[in-house]
Order: sequence, then structure tokens, then C-alpha cells
Amino acid sequence: MLLCIDVGNTNIALGIMDGDEIIGRYRLITKTIRTSDEYGFFMMEFLKQSELNVSDIEDVIISSVVPKLMYALTSAIIKYLHKQPIIVSTELKSGITVVSENKNSVGADRIVNTAWAHHTLHRSAIIVDFGTATTFDYVSKEGEFKYVVIAPGLGISAEALTSLTARLPEIAIIKPESVLGRNTVEGMQAGVVYGYIGAVEYIIRQMKKELNDPECVVIATGGLGKVVSNETDEIDEYDPDIAYKGMKIIYELNRKEQ
Repeated sequence: MLLCIDVGNTNIALGIMDGDEIIGRYRLITKTIRTSDEYGFFMMEFLKQSELNVSDIEDVIISSVVPKLMYALTSAIIKYLHKQPIIVSTELKSGITVVSENKNSVGADRIVNTAWAHHTLHRSAIIVDFGTATTFDYVSKEGEFKYVVIAPGLGISAEALTSLTARLPEIAIIKPESVLGRNTVEGMQAGVVYGYIGAVEYIIRQMKKELNDPECVVIATGGLGKVVSNETDEIDEYDPDIAYKGMKIIYELNRKEQ
């Protein structure tokens, strides 16, 4: 079995893959500073809850956009799981050609997402990842990844509205029944959610237009992706597990060398 760890700016998501099936999921908050022992205790409890033993984990792969957490996390994996984790980077085989002036600036999360799209869809695609930031990554049918749009995430947009105003309250990120808010909270929810849906739709349409690729498929992922993807025809599918699946693909391409 393969333990996939997706380290994002908001959450650390752990998933266990048995072949192509995800048999366990677990999340931690990223912002909390932890020791290697704390990470180790969490991972051991994760295995216990999944009714697995350390010996069941054959390998570990990590996709991380938070470098400062990596020492403690990798130390925990070595100490408690007795594995040297594979770290996703542009140096690994992925089937993706990163066309960029600085390839090292491309986040591991985007390598994972585009690798999944290229090997799974076999066509050009825009992967919209709704995380702390929302990224729109375009990968061609040939596996070239060279265009990206990065926008503030839905959570950041809502937080900015409340933190930078004196009297507006914090709100839940849900879509009200109507864009016509009947009170302050509904008005804020309408502005944030409907406004964000509109921004996402415009970016996708404009990307397809400038790429001259109106037939490319659009796949959403990320924690808040479901909120938006259910409300627009511009997104063809929502898959919350792209990160795990992409890591599995990259692992298979690199396991012998590692």
C-alpha cells in the first residue's frame, strides 16, 4: 500500500492507496507547528483507525508546497514508518514537460495535478484546484504544462471581506438561494459565492479563447471545489482525489529508481 501525503497551505491530507483504490483519508491543519514525534503519533493513529500496520505501508510519497514543515514530517516517516519518502519535484519523472523560465518555481501540487490529467484524460485539460489559492493549470494533450492562472481562494476572499471591514461579520461559505440578499449575511454570501462563480467562469472561458482550445476538458478539485463546480456548466467534473491519484502515477514512474 502507498501512503500519499499532500501538504497544502491550509491542510495536510493523508491518503492510503491500495492499488487504485483510496482506502483511508485523514487531515491535519497545516499552520500548527509540530514535532516529528507529533506527526508520527498522528500517522500511527491513522493506521490504527484504518486497521492497518506499519508493515502494510510499502512506500510513502509527499507533495508539498510548505518547505518549512518537511524536515519534521520526513523525520517522522523515517522514524515511525521506516521509509524514505519520495518527494515530488520537477526532477522526478511525471510525463509532464514543464515549459517555464524557472521550473523550480512550479509547485508540487501542480505537477501532481497535471500528471494525473495527462495520464488519465489523454486530452488537453484545465485543472482548477480550489485551495488556499485557486489555480487554473492548462496541460496540452502532449503533456506540455506552460500556462497557469492563480487567484485568491474562496476562503481568502471571504476572510478579506470580514477582516478588512469594521462591522461585517464572519460568514459561512454557502450559496444563498438568491443573489438578492435579504440581510447583511446573505448579502455577503451572495457577493462572495456568486461573485466567485462568475470570476471562475470568466477565467475558464478566457483561457479557452486565448488557447484556441474550446474543447479542452475542465476538471475541478480541492476542498472548496464542490461548492463552485455544482453551480457552473464551465466545469465538466469534480474529483477531490486528484492529488492522491497523481502521486500514485508519479510514484509508479519513479519507484524503481528510488
